[in-house]
Amino acid sequence: MGIEEREKSTVATSGIVTIGALFFIFGFVTWLNGPLITFVKLAFTLDDVNAFLVPMAFYLSYFFLALPASAILKRTGMKQGIAIGLYVMAIGSVLFGQFTTMRIYSGTLAGLFITGAGLSLLQTASNPYVCILGPHESAARRIAVMGICHKLAGVIAPFVFAALVLRGVESFEGDVAKAANSEAREALLDSFAARVHGPYLVMAFLLAVLGLWIARSKLPDVRAARPNEARELPSVFAFPHLWLGVVCLFLYVGVEVMAGDAIGLYGAGFGLPVSATRFFTSYTLFAMLAGYVVGLIVIPRFVSQQRYLAFSGVLGVALAIGAYVTTGYVSVLFIASLGFANAMMWPAIFPLAIRGLGQHTETGSALLIMAISGGALMPYAFGVLKEHVDFQLAYLVLAVPSYLFIVFYGVAGYAAGERDDRLAALP
Repeated sequence: MGIEEREKSTVATSGIVTIGALFFIFGFVTWLNGPLITFVKLAFTLDDVNAFLVPMAFYLSYFFLALPASAILKRTGMKQGIAIGLYVMAIGSVLFGQFTTMRIYSGTLAGLFITGAGLSLLQTASNPYVCILGPHESAARRIAVMGICHKLAGVIAPFVFAALVLRGVESFEGDVAKAANSEAREALLDSFAARVHGPYLVMAFLLAVLGLWIARSKLPDVRAARPNEARELPSVFAFPHLWLGVVCLFLYVGVEVMAGDAIGLYGAGFGLPVSATRFFTSYTLFAMLAGYVVGLIVIPRFVSQQRYLAFSGVLGVALAIGAYVTTGYVSVLFIASLGFANAMMWPAIFPLAIRGLGQHTETGSALLIMAISGGALMPYAFGVLKEHVDFQLAYLVLAVPSYLFIVFYGVAGYAAGERDDRLAALP
């Protein structure tokens, strides 16, 4: 290996390490939503449907802000865009902590929306960044490494949140029920809601410091390759594998968030105690970590990323049916095991969907990031649907069709554009 090749390898390695650290931050913030649903339900005395506005506010920001994020990245470059995203997340964390302490639910949701806005910018930059830092065939492996960082933080987040905010939650519920009058009850709720203020201020400070460090770092400002810009490329609307990928990613994120964030309320449907359900999100993420490890071993050495995607979809169907035909902790275990099936879906879908987009890479990435809004709509649909039918049936009818579409994309949908000679010639 020559000097130039070693320098390129060093640059790529440093970039991947830094982005891995960022994915840890993404994961920690994102997977707080699971225990937050339980928290706001208690602090604001909400029903399940209104508690599910937490993931809706968070994930809808991706839909509304991913395309503006793409425009920002074209102007600032990926490195500065990442720094800006961290600053926006810091602002959202401050607002969330303040409005939650004041028990203004609309303000709490606004803080989550702004935090999600910062993450949409970070995700729009970081995912294609990881794909570009190496050959396409091993992109799923690189994204899987990022996923391990992301989900490891997600495993930790519920335990940290439980220790700092949900400690003594069982006695708190009893104290609220026994409150002598409305003033005493409101004082207890105010005190409980205020538990998030300090932790979120600390998180905001750390995000701002990290953003400043990224802005001043030597992180390479990698851009998508443009070998085809000398000739006219078709519109982004001419890439069917991208649009099918957007639908696939929408459904995938929906079932992932249902398995991660909604699992606590799913367990509560069996009458399981809060002392147990508050940790269920971590169990799903443990399963996802195992799925990433297996994916790293077998892709692409033994199986292609598209074939493994199809296998993951089939496994998702089987586990969702298993959850429906069982009850109690066994059923919850099937839902948590969906984390294993879900693990390699994002790492496979994203590179397959942006393949060959050339100068449309940022726009395609933004459209895929918009699809993260599936994490807003599908869990909310679950919350609404389970008000009218059995909650296990509600989960089944949302999950199984989603996994079947994922199977289709892994079998044929990803190759929909390859029939066009112009697309087949793209990298």
